[in-house]
Amino acid sequence: MSAIRLLVLGAVRQHGRAHGYQVRNDLEYWGAHEWSNAKPGSIYHALKQMAKQGLLLAHEIAPSTAGGPPRTEYEITDQGTEEYFSLLRAALTSYDQKTDVKSAAIGFIVDLPRAEAVALLKERTRRIEEWRAAVTEHYVPEDGPGQLGHIGEIMNLWIHTADAEAEWTLGLIARIEGGAYTFAGEGEPFVGVLGDGEENPYATGAPHPGDAR
Repeated sequence: MSAIRLLVLGAVRQHGRAHGYQVRNDLEYWGAHEWSNAKPGSIYHALKQMAKQGLLLAHEIAPSTAGGPPRTEYEITDQGTEEYFSLLRAALTSYDQKTDVKSAAIGFIVDLPRAEAVALLKERTRRIEEWRAAVTEHYVPEDGPGQLGHIGEIMNLWIHTADAEAEWTLGLIARIEGGAYTFAGEGEPFVGVLGDGEENPYATGAPHPGDAR
């Protein structure tokens, strides 16, 4: 699964309508440039590709009176919204070692109803247990990694990672069931995007003339 598609669709959806630099700024504000492939080139490429695929609608905006190229603003389509929620649900239930996909999914989890979020996370824990069982068919944690030489350390890492993630997921489920956070249909959501003109404290650099595309 591509984390960049989920991130870009989610960012555009939160704004309602956004240009490339706004999307880039939001993803940097979330730290996505550190834990995913959400680099400027990837973001602009994803915006253009998803516009071609009908997931986003591109609006050409007249250049400012100061001159410069026309700016493109993007708006998510019905097809894009369907794709977004499909990616989100898949990312919440799938278990793998990729930090970018699961981090993106947790970042957008409140776009779902509370009960559905809990159900998806419970499915995730079931899949973690299923994945762990497949590993332990070939590796016995109680016997230690030495049974397979130093290669056993790889499976030892896998098991420890799976156990830690299962524990964390169960904790998240408990917090959500206990009323934490504001989910879809419950009121005003947490605002995790920068407003127009708001300075991004985590920006990797100042905008350049091509950023507005």
